[in-house]
Amino acid sequence: MTRSKPSWFSHRQPRPQAEVRLFCFPYAGGGASIFRLWPQELPAAIDVCPVQLPGRENRIQESPYRSVEPLVEDFGERHRSWFTDLPFAFFGHSMGTLIAFELSRWLRRQQLPAPRHLFMSAHRAPHQPLREEAIHDLPPEEFRDRLRRLNGTPEEVLQHPELMELLEPVLRADFALNETYRCAPDAALDIPMSAFGGVTDGDVTADDLEAWRQHTRGAFSSRQFPGDHFFLHGPEGANLRRLVVETLLPSSS
Repeated sequence: MTRSKPSWFSHRQPRPQAEVRLFCFPYAGGGASIFRLWPQELPAAIDVCPVQLPGRENRIQESPYRSVEPLVEDFGERHRSWFTDLPFAFFGHSMGTLIAFELSRWLRRQQLPAPRHLFMSAHRAPHQPLREEAIHDLPPEEFRDRLRRLNGTPEEVLQHPELMELLEPVLRADFALNETYRCAPDAALDIPMSAFGGVTDGDVTADDLEAWRQHTRGAFSSRQFPGDHFFLHGPEGANLRRLVVETLLPSSS
């Protein structure tokens, strides 16, 4: 089978005997490396595909997307065959949930197979409006101050002028994608869905996670883990991955 450009995936370990494929979409500013340990930690029956978006890590020379629609269309068109040879699921964290959600809608419009499951992590339901001021167009010092308060960018990176010169355009593009997104009215998806969040995440509450329910006619569950917006990197990350495995491979639990 003809595969798409390998640059769309990084840290993937091909699994010839896989039963299901798991596409993992990162948060704003993040690359595929945030999922680098998942192929080692999930069973061989799951083909983990960490998605490398343009503008970061080994794709740093490429221009990042500033809106979700062209990203979804480009990714979807390039990977049509990946949606037909094996059952698959989507995991998105923060910004990645919007990509996973809109890609699921795109697949439906294209009459292609639907994901077996959607895992939506650390993001409000897509119909909910922004509650905080948009930051993607702020002056550099204000933008970096807001990044510092969001606690998602290491201080050593914020204090490193050369690194920030490389990363700031990507971060601004990702925040623009998230902040300018508007959920177009459409029928609910016929896909089971799980919504996850951190108990101490000040931006995504339990009610926000529960609000995802209206976007699926399939089975739905929501759950909070100890930790903040980036709980997947903490000790609870192992429990999150275990829950993903149990959902995709019920016989393994």
